[in-house]
Amino acid sequence: MTRADSAAFRHRLDRIYLRYTAGFIAFVGVLAVLERMGLPRRWIGVVFLLATVGLYAGIGIISRTTDAAEYYVAGRRVPAMYNGMATAADWMSAASFIGLAGTLYLQGYGGLAYVMGWTGGFVLVAVLLAPYLRKFGAFTIPDFLAERYGGNAARGVGLLAAILCSFVYLVAQIYGVGLITSQLTGVDFVLGIFLGLGGVLVCSFLGGMRAVTWTQVAQYIILSIAYLIPVVWLSVQQTGVPVPQWGVGQQLAKVSEREQQLLHDPKELEVRALFQARADDYANKLKDVAAALVADRAEARQRSRDLKAANAPLRDIQAADKAIAALPKNEASARDAWTRAQAANEARARPLAGMPAHAQPFAGDPDGTPAQRKAYNESRRNFIALVFCLMVGTAALPHILMRSYTTSSVRAARESVAWSLFFILLLYLSASALAVLVKFEVFNHLVGQRFDQLPVWIANWSKVDPSLVSVVDINHDGVLQLGEIRIGADLVVLATPEIAGLPYVISGLVAAGGLAAALSTADGLLLTISNALSHDLYYKMIGPQASTARRVTVSKVLLLVAALTAAAVAAQRPADILFLVTAAFSIAASAFFPALVLGIFWSRANKWGALCGMASGLALTLYYLVRNEPWLRTVFGVGVPADLWFGILPVSAGAFGVPLGFAVCVIVSLLTPSPTAQQRQFVRSLRQP
Repeated sequence: MTRADSAAFRHRLDRIYLRYTAGFIAFVGVLAVLERMGLPRRWIGVVFLLATVGLYAGIGIISRTTDAAEYYVAGRRVPAMYNGMATAADWMSAASFIGLAGTLYLQGYGGLAYVMGWTGGFVLVAVLLAPYLRKFGAFTIPDFLAERYGGNAARGVGLLAAILCSFVYLVAQIYGVGLITSQLTGVDFVLGIFLGLGGVLVCSFLGGMRAVTWTQVAQYIILSIAYLIPVVWLSVQQTGVPVPQWGVGQQLAKVSEREQQLLHDPKELEVRALFQARADDYANKLKDVAAALVADRAEARQRSRDLKAANAPLRDIQAADKAIAALPKNEASARDAWTRAQAANEARARPLAGMPAHAQPFAGDPDGTPAQRKAYNESRRNFIALVFCLMVGTAALPHILMRSYTTSSVRAARESVAWSLFFILLLYLSASALAVLVKFEVFNHLVGQRFDQLPVWIANWSKVDPSLVSVVDINHDGVLQLGEIRIGADLVVLATPEIAGLPYVISGLVAAGGLAAALSTADGLLLTISNALSHDLYYKMIGPQASTARRVTVSKVLLLVAALTAAAVAAQRPADILFLVTAAFSIAASAFFPALVLGIFWSRANKWGALCGMASGLALTLYYLVRNEPWLRTVFGVGVPADLWFGILPVSAGAFGVPLGFAVCVIVSLLTPSPTAQQRQFVRSLRQP
C-alpha cells in the first residue's frame, strides 16, 4: 500500500467512525426520550443488547475473509491510532471495565497495584517486545519462538502456554458476558452467556483479525462513552466539577472522615460483634464436625415438627423443611461449608465491612506491634508482587502481542502502543475517581436507610448473582449498617447509575459498555486460541501442505470449539472475574516473558534453555496457584494446608515463576551448546535499526 493509499484509507476510517460515534450518541438520546415516554426498562435493555450485538455481527459479516494475511493479521495495514484503539478495547476486558473500579472500592490504595501494573506493562511492550515482533512479522508468538529457538519443540511449549493463559482469560470474559446479558434482558445467567457469545462468534468466526480489529474500534467508542458518562455525572452531582479527577481529592477527605465515624459507631460495633459470634459458632462446630452435624439435623427436624404441631403458617413450615434439605449431606461437605462460612463471617466482623481505610497505603503499622508490623510487611510485599506480575504479564499476553503484527511498520507498532496507553489511561484514571465517588454515595446515602426503603437495585442484582450484593439485618433494628451490606467488586461499575439515581437508559448504556469490553477481549482471545491450534499445531506441525482456505476453515472450527468449551466452564461460575484474569497474567508472564526477552536481547540463549525456562516457570506458577487458591484447591482436591511463601497471595504466583524462568533459561543455556549461527544472525537482524 502506497503512502497516498494509506492516507486515503485513514481518511475514510475517520469519516466512518465519526459518523458512527454521532449515530451512537443519537441512539442513546432517542432511548432516553422513549424512557421518559414510558418505554419499560426491560425493553431498553433488550434494545441495547440487540442493537450492539447486531452492530458487531454486521461488522463481522462485512469484513468476512478467507485470505490468510487478512484473517490472521488484518492485512498488516491498520493505522497506528486505530490499532491502539483496538488494542485498548482488546485490553479493556470485563475485569478492567467491571472489576477495576470495584477493586479500588474494596481495597482502596491497594487497588492501585492494578492501575500501575497494567499501564506499566505497556511501557515494557513498547520498549522490549512490540517493535521486534513486528520486525519479525509472522502470525503468532509460537511462530517467533520456533524461529528464534529452532524447531517445533519451543513452538509446542509456547502453543500450550498460549492456549492455557488465553483460555483462563477467556472464561473470565464469557462470565462477564453472562452477567451483563442477564442483567440487561432478565434472562437466566447461563442463557445470557450463550446470547452474548453469538456476537463474539459471528464477528471472529467470519472475518478473523480483520473483523475483530474494526469491531474493537467500534467497541472502544461504546465502552469509553459508557464508562465516562456515569463518573462525570457523579462528579458534577457531588462536587459541581465535570472532571472527576479534579474534585475527587475533596471527596476522598470526606470519605476518610466518614470512615472514622463508622469505626466508632455503636451500631456498627454491635453488627461486628454479632458476625464475630457467628464466626465463633462455626469455629466451635469445626472442632467436632460429626457431633455438630448430628445436633444441627436434630434441631432442624425438631423445629419442623414443632411448627407442624402448632399449625404454623405454610410458608414457615416450608422454610423449615428447606433448612433441613440445605444441611450438609456428610462430614466432608459440612467441614467445607462451615469453613467458608466462618471465613465469611470473620471478614464481615472486621471494621468497615472488611475494607481498609481508603487512603491507607498498606495494612498494619510499620511502628506497631509485631502482628501489625508483619501485616504491614506482607501487605507491601503483595502490592509490589502484584505490580510486577501485572507488568510482565501484560508484556507477555499473546492476544496483546499479536496486535504488533497488524500494523504497517515497526514505527507504527511503537506508535500503536503509545496510542493504546493513552486510550487505556483515559479510563483507568477515571476508575480510581469512580471508586471514591461511589464509596461516598454508599457511606453517606445508603448506610442508615431503613431496610423497607432500600433501593430496588439491591434486590435486582442479588437475583442475578447473590455474590454481587447481599444485605442482612443481623441486629434486627430495621436500619442498614455498613457491616450488613456486602458489595462484590463486579457490581460497582454496573450499579453506579442506579446508585447515583440516574435514568435507567444510563444503566443500559453502562451494561452495553461492559458487554463491549467483554466481547472485544473475548474476540481477541478466541482468535489467539484458534490461531495457535490451526496455524501452529495444524499447519506448522501436522499438515504443512494445507491450503490457505483449509487453514482458515480449520481455524474457524477450532474457534467455535474453544468458545463453547469456555462457555461451559464459565457457566459453572468458577471464581470472580478479577482472579481469573490476574491468574492468566501470572501464567503468561512465567511462560513467555523470560523466553521472549532473552530471545531478543541475549544471543546466547538457546533452545534447551528456553524450553526448560518456560516449562519450569510455568510449572512453579501453576503449582503455587493450585496449592493456595481456594477454588483451585477444591477443583483438584488438595488436602494439604495452603503454604504462602513470604505471605505472597496466589494471585501473584508469577512473582516466583518469572525469576525461576529467567534463572533456568540462563543456566541451562550456558551449560548446553551455543545457538546456531543462523539463530545468532536472527537476533542481530531483529536489533538492527
